Amino acid sequence: MLLKLHDRLGLRTNPPIFFTTAGFIALFTLSFIAFPTQMEGVFGAMAQWIITYFGWFYVLGNALFFIFLVYLAASRFGRVKLGPDDSVPQYSGVAWFGMLFAAGVGAVLLFWGAAEPISHFANPPYDGVEPQSDRAARDALAISNFHIGLFMWVILTVPGLAFGYFTYKRKLPPRVSSIFQPILGEGIHGPLGKMIDALAIISTVFGLAVSVGLGALQINSGLQILYGVPYVGWIQAGIIALVTAAGITSVVAGMDKGVKRLSYFNILMAVALLLFILMAGATRTVLMGTIESAGYFLMRLPEMMFFNDAFADTGWIGSWTVFYWAWTVSWAPFVGLFIARISQGRTIREFVIGVLAVPSIFVMFWIGIFGMNAFDIERNQNGQLIENVVDKGDIPAALFEFLGHFPLFEFVAPFTVLVITIFFITSIDSAALTMDAIANGHEDKAPKRQRVFWALCIGVVCAVILVTTGDSGLDILQHVIIVVGFPVFILGFLQMWMVIRALREDAGEVAPMRTRQWKQVIPAEEYRRRAREDFSSVQEVVIRPEFEEGTEPEFEARVPNTGQIRAVKADSKTEKSSSTSAE
Repeated sequence: MLLKLHDRLGLRTNPPIFFTTAGFIALFTLSFIAFPTQMEGVFGAMAQWIITYFGWFYVLGNALFFIFLVYLAASRFGRVKLGPDDSVPQYSGVAWFGMLFAAGVGAVLLFWGAAEPISHFANPPYDGVEPQSDRAARDALAISNFHIGLFMWVILTVPGLAFGYFTYKRKLPPRVSSIFQPILGEGIHGPLGKMIDALAIISTVFGLAVSVGLGALQINSGLQILYGVPYVGWIQAGIIALVTAAGITSVVAGMDKGVKRLSYFNILMAVALLLFILMAGATRTVLMGTIESAGYFLMRLPEMMFFNDAFADTGWIGSWTVFYWAWTVSWAPFVGLFIARISQGRTIREFVIGVLAVPSIFVMFWIGIFGMNAFDIERNQNGQLIENVVDKGDIPAALFEFLGHFPLFEFVAPFTVLVITIFFITSIDSAALTMDAIANGHEDKAPKRQRVFWALCIGVVCAVILVTTGDSGLDILQHVIIVVGFPVFILGFLQMWMVIRALREDAGEVAPMRTRQWKQVIPAEEYRRRAREDFSSVQEVVIRPEFEEGTEPEFEARVPNTGQIRAVKADSKTEKSSSTSAE
């Protein structure tokens, strides 16, 4: 039945994954429309339960993710390429960074870049720190760098690395289930594998819905300050509709014409805004504070990695750290597959260092420039940022309240609205492409209507939550994402194990490191479709994971009682004779 409906709709995807995901999203949106108060209560209670009993789990988990990535980059496995051993990077360093930055994280900087530092400056989370003191300012910048910079990218790098290895080294389908091939085997194509992929798509839809929702609130605040546009749900729904429509246009254009071009344009606009804030603000103080805050962040990093607010138990961890980690992990499958896709041909060491270090350094400059200027406005210009942003809780308006203290506000504010809008367009664009690949099980051309559908899902979920919840929209977005992100966070632990296990299976013991070369795997249903259309098109692909003969790694084995060393194929009893003497 599902297969017939699937074919009538002209789709070319996996019916169980597609319809399970679509059904869940439809059920969620209809439930929120019919029972908004009850749904708010349910998600609020579930989120509070997770924060109360498992907040520590998020803190510990992200610390372990970081340790795992540092170990892997420093180990001998750091030389392994995400792709065939002779592959080269597809994109230049500049293009690579631009697309990394545009994959949803640039919008986070614009929303929280001024709001988070001023919030922690006014309400320090650490015991004994006086509000609005120098220590509070240093801690505020360090915490913001921790949340928005390095450790947000830690969460994104783990699935990105796993996708890169299993999709482009082992050539398995670009699905989350493929990561579990070492323990599931052919089961990645079975019910459990399909359930994992459906969960990944659902979490991505909700994670991006939260991002777009925050963007809609921020854009609405900017339009209210600039032009007196009402700050209401139907305006925010209209903004979401316009952003989604623009995202669909970019989706139809494809990766190189859509995401790549918008990413270039967007990163240039963001850098221009950053330089304007630097030059028009307290430049000398900002530069000094930014450099100092980088050192202070590194000094406090071990403490922040494991900080649980255990003694005061103020709830700060749940409101900030747990929300950030749950939010980030919810769209980590999309960003992970996206950054893996644009990182083919790079080594694990290059991938880890590049994905962690380059964006984190940029974030340090961004947080330093915005945060230090916010402190200067509050301390020396009677800016009332704390009153408007913290006391009144108007976080969506924080950026525009901040920009109001700089010259050319009438020009800079609309420019900023445009930057925010393009960031969310690129997020929807890249997410739709990625979700379509997960549902398809391949990255070849597929009907454009599928990508359009996933983009629409993001917009609809976001609009329904904001319109039905009214003034509590921001809180409900946070509650929903904490609940949705929890099971995805658990999968992150298994992903680390799968990467290590796969590397040990495939890697040789002698330099240069040789690894198995894997044949391209596509889902069985796609194999059958291609075979019916043109049988020659399936000659180079397989349904079950299979490595190419003759590419097994070798290790050196000492022959007993001879003093000789022989090169032996891994997982094989055959040996290559060697005249090399042990002496």
